Amino acid sequence: MKQFNVRLFVFLFIYIIGFQFSNAQNLSLEDAIQIGLQNQYSIKISKKKEDQAKNDNTLGNAGFLPTITGTSNLNYTISGIDQSFFGGLRAPLVQTGVESNNSAAGVTMAWTLYDGKGMFVLRNRLRELEKLGTKQTEGTIEGLIAQISTGYYEIIRQNLRLNNFKKGLEISEDRLKLAKDRFEVGQGSKVDFYSAQVDFNEDKAALLAQEQTLKNTNIGFNNLLVRDLHTGISILPNIDLMPKLNLEELKTQALSQNPQIISSLINKTIVQNDIDLLKTQQHPQIDLVTGYNTSQVKNGAGFGVEKGISNVFNYGLRATINIFDGSNQKRKIQNAKINAEIAEMQYQDLRNNLVSTLERTYQTYQNALNLIQLENENYLIAKQNIDIAFDRYKVGFATSYELREVQRNAVAAETRLIEAKFNAKSAEIELIRLSGTLVN
Repeated sequence: MKQFNVRLFVFLFIYIIGFQFSNAQNLSLEDAIQIGLQNQYSIKISKKKEDQAKNDNTLGNAGFLPTITGTSNLNYTISGIDQSFFGGLRAPLVQTGVESNNSAAGVTMAWTLYDGKGMFVLRNRLRELEKLGTKQTEGTIEGLIAQISTGYYEIIRQNLRLNNFKKGLEISEDRLKLAKDRFEVGQGSKVDFYSAQVDFNEDKAALLAQEQTLKNTNIGFNNLLVRDLHTGISILPNIDLMPKLNLEELKTQALSQNPQIISSLINKTIVQNDIDLLKTQQHPQIDLVTGYNTSQVKNGAGFGVEKGISNVFNYGLRATINIFDGSNQKRKIQNAKINAEIAEMQYQDLRNNLVSTLERTYQTYQNALNLIQLENENYLIAKQNIDIAFDRYKVGFATSYELREVQRNAVAAETRLIEAKFNAKSAEIELIRLSGTLVN
């Protein structure tokens, strides 16, 4: 009865797992990437920053357009008056509650005609900042695609490991049944029966642990796609590799297309624009200034102007130049040149690190490809060996220990093959990301 319950438990466990996966959502890598790009907050934030850079890139922000300012005011006064005049020429004036008011309105315009070409330099700087925002968004997108792709194949890896453990458990179950039958008819020892039971339980525990690992992997992947953490995932358990990548081609592509490299080049241009912009401030600035003002006054005091309106239109040129500012302008230019040198060193450092990372990742990739070939041979041999060993065990030519060792070797061989394929795929994804061609 105990043996029957154990087998029933295993049957129900495997059935439930199969049922869950058969009812899970079918998901291709392209669909997963699309979902991630739509939902991931990092992409949304990066695009918002890109929009800010686009909004800043305008003629007005660069100083090409005039600034027009309107002003208006209206004042009311209530006053008391007590005045006497020399020589009695006029009778004393005593009043209370005298109301007066005046109003004014005007429009002024200033338009920079010349600033040492500073507005053109600033316009170029704003363009470069917009390009930098776009390239940074591309880098964020490529990073997310790489994460999703690696996570996708991680699920396949865990599924393959689960299937491998299932096959190992099936062998242990057949061995347990055979050992039990032998023991019951007196042809087998109790030690063999108990050993088979222990090994079966060990394999069952390994399967349960792998199932938990797969569930955790699915939760992590759903979190990466920013969707319900318990959304079922069904993926064809196959790790396909692209045709073998060429290291020299990857280097060429990386140095010309990698988003970080291009961003660093753009940053060098921006720093040079900062220098040019500071130099333009050493030139005079000439502005066209004009304005129109109107004012109105109403005096209730009984002397002076009783009512009055005036309209004034003015225009002219205004020139300003920095004559001396404590050598601050010179200091700013010197610091900007130092920043340019720093930007160049950062670019060279980034190039060196990128090439170094490519070299190391390619070595990992190459090693994984070699291991795939080796482990595939080992797996085929181990698979044949398990069939031979089980047949020998049935007829009593092999001990339970020998069968167990062969079984472990077979499971281990397939596990190593799965790991080699996954490592090769992970390295492949990383190489393509580093080359800047992952989006393509």
